[in-house]
Amino acid sequence: MTPGSSKWLSGRGKAIAPYVFILPPLAYLAVFMFWPLARQMWLSLTDTRLTNPNGGSFVGLENYQWLFDDPEFYTTLNVTVLYAAVTVVLGVALGTISALAINRPFPGRPLARAIMLFGWAVPNVAASLIWLWMYNERSGVFNDMLASLGLDRVSWLTSTHMAFSSIVAVTVWQVAPFVMLVVLAALQSVPDEVREAARVDGADALSVFRAVTLPHILPSLQLVSLLVAVWSIRRFDIIYLLTGGGPIGSTSTLVVKIRQTAFESHELGVASAYGAIGLILALLVAFVHFVTDRRRQKWMAQ
Repeated sequence: MTPGSSKWLSGRGKAIAPYVFILPPLAYLAVFMFWPLARQMWLSLTDTRLTNPNGGSFVGLENYQWLFDDPEFYTTLNVTVLYAAVTVVLGVALGTISALAINRPFPGRPLARAIMLFGWAVPNVAASLIWLWMYNERSGVFNDMLASLGLDRVSWLTSTHMAFSSIVAVTVWQVAPFVMLVVLAALQSVPDEVREAARVDGADALSVFRAVTLPHILPSLQLVSLLVAVWSIRRFDIIYLLTGGGPIGSTSTLVVKIRQTAFESHELGVASAYGAIGLILALLVAFVHFVTDRRRQKWMAQ
């Protein structure tokens, strides 16, 4: 290596090195995220059909106008928001309680952690098929237990009153272990001496949690709540495999509706409009998280 080339590496080479390292992930995002997203937004402004995917003409906001005039769209939107909200509340609450319980030393704690992480480790399709069998009206384990107690069998997935609760239960069973893992990691950062000092001052367990533990794990709780909310908005496999969006649209979320509109009704333009609404909803959730996190940081700084 000549002295000139060594000087170039130490000068201009160091200046462009960060851009060289960041170029591959940017290229990946551009090809597999930004371009498909831009393509979808364009399709939402056309009357493209699945039978003629390249022959759609520009129609402006007609697809969105059609959605806003369709009562079924508001039903789907309500189901999506409710599904995400209930999943976040129950999943984060159950995961946090599990983390607090598993954080205490007791015999067999490693085995208990492994068992409690089972729901998160199982692939979604396999988990859905297992729950589909458990929910079976004739031979499912739940109805067999009810029958053994002399109770009537329940239509878990075919009843408009039970289908939504059934898919929420499966989703919470899957996301709660992930929440537990994140909160458990955050609990390791809580100083033991601070908790002991609070106990010495006469604080009970609830007061210690509110004054010491909660402020330390709150950022993790906010982040995991955002992740669970976005995952719930875009979740497809569990809902589609268990109910297919039925009965009578009681479990039809935006993502399930996209599949039905695109591949059953062949309306790619309208399906893309559904996708754009889902994207806006996810961005709105992220914005709420950003605002609440900024307020929390200002409150902590005071």
